[in-house]
Amino acid sequence: MNAFPFDWHTQYPSRRSPVFARNIVATSQPLAAQAGLRMLASGGNAVDAAIAAAAALTIVEPVSCGLGGDAFAMVWDGHRLHGLNASGTAPASWSLTYFTRRYGSVFPQRGADTVTIPGAVAGWAALHNRFGRLSLSDCLEPAIELACQGFGVTPIVQTKWAAQVDALQSQPGFASTFMPHGRAPFVGERFVLAQAAQTLRRIGQSAGRDAYEGQTAEKIVGFLREHGGRMTLADLREFQPIWVEPISREYHGFALHELPPNGQGIAALITLGLLDHFDFPSLAPDTVTFFHLPIEAMKAAFSQVYRHVTDDRHMIIEPVALLDDARLAQLASRIRLDAATDFDQGLPPAGDTVYLATADASGMMVSFIQSNYMGFGSGLVVPDIGVSLQNRGCGFCLEPNHPNVVAPRKRPFHTIIPAFLTRNGAPQMCFGVMGGNMQPQGHVQTLLRMIDHHQNPQTACDAPRWKVQRGLQISLEPSIPMPVRQGLADLGHQIVHETDSYMDFGSGQFIWRLSDDLADGYMAASDHRRDGCAVGF
Repeated sequence: MNAFPFDWHTQYPSRRSPVFARNIVATSQPLAAQAGLRMLASGGNAVDAAIAAAAALTIVEPVSCGLGGDAFAMVWDGHRLHGLNASGTAPASWSLTYFTRRYGSVFPQRGADTVTIPGAVAGWAALHNRFGRLSLSDCLEPAIELACQGFGVTPIVQTKWAAQVDALQSQPGFASTFMPHGRAPFVGERFVLAQAAQTLRRIGQSAGRDAYEGQTAEKIVGFLREHGGRMTLADLREFQPIWVEPISREYHGFALHELPPNGQGIAALITLGLLDHFDFPSLAPDTVTFFHLPIEAMKAAFSQVYRHVTDDRHMIIEPVALLDDARLAQLASRIRLDAATDFDQGLPPAGDTVYLATADASGMMVSFIQSNYMGFGSGLVVPDIGVSLQNRGCGFCLEPNHPNVVAPRKRPFHTIIPAFLTRNGAPQMCFGVMGGNMQPQGHVQTLLRMIDHHQNPQTACDAPRWKVQRGLQISLEPSIPMPVRQGLADLGHQIVHETDSYMDFGSGQFIWRLSDDLADGYMAASDHRRDGCAVGF
């Protein structure tokens, strides 16, 4: 694998520079990145680093993830790519009848009836059991220290934290945990989550099982039952994450790998398949058609994903059928270069998450993502153990004939997706762009810039982004020039202001392997839209 001919000139405003190292970690929060790097410096590998960074993020970025969240991962072990789905299933007692009797036709957004089995801790344990080098307790130690000693809240985390308190302060356990002074912490103010430290210790000592059949599990179930939930100890005890085979699509000499449904990664693969029917590389970057064409392809992809994707055990159309060349050609024929089309793509899922990437000098690379879904998830926090619980249940729908209808022990439609890029069968990049339905959109936008226009990963990350909404509606970052905005409007796009300050235009982390020679190391990029950074040695 020869070095890729990137343009290293800075083209867009940024607070970041590329980072080059043989061991590297990129996350959305600097202390979490350092937690991962600490494992690498202690003799651990990229999986140890990913677990340490992920655990630290549950403390330092609690708006987006917590000990009661879900996770997905892809690992290049030096020889092949592995996929892990650690998203939780519905409790055994959940049913369509239960929800329609209580809530009518709309799934609740917060509270105990949105909490599916938390899968993240089981995901950490599964990764550690298969690939870890250090002890799980060692990997969790940086997070334990941050929980006990506290940390200064970073600016973007603070903004997103403060945006949630009005809606969530009445949820059980929230105010006592995340509003210690009756408000969100100020920027730089020290926040302590000491009750999570003992939970993390029990998780480390029990290889993760405490969260599913020990004291932590008992506390979670008791708390949920007290507040109207239906989860049982049997639901937790019987849950297991699953190892899966990633799905992929070739694009201009590279292969993009995503995890199969219940996640939305297939949307990015469909979009690239549609763009293969056009001469996208001939388009000059940041022109009207450069934005218009992938926007149209993305809308068409979402029209398929929102209609068909759920837990793959319940899909009516197989994932491979959604990537069928004939099906993609028919869908591509609906894309017009001279006008925007309403593909009836449905309502974009809300929610946010944290994404991280790690790589080590042995060649191991990890693409990892975890989430509470919407800001602070369900809003419920088990106060004496510091576990905030996700609200992934509202990824289900209540339409009886829809593949994604709620059902017992079923995984809901999931927004969070790690990604991985290979070239001629060799590892090239672990990456992700977090932020609700922005995730596959971010995967596509950054890849097109890198592959077709040779923008280096930091430049591609810094470049202005678009975001598909409903129907003909799109949102554009303010840095997109006015002539381009007007040109898109002239094509029929309805440009709307992005009102969700929590999700905004996503945030990415990227680690690119520089060559076949591991001594050449990696190049990492970190998104300026969050507080994080890439660090290495």
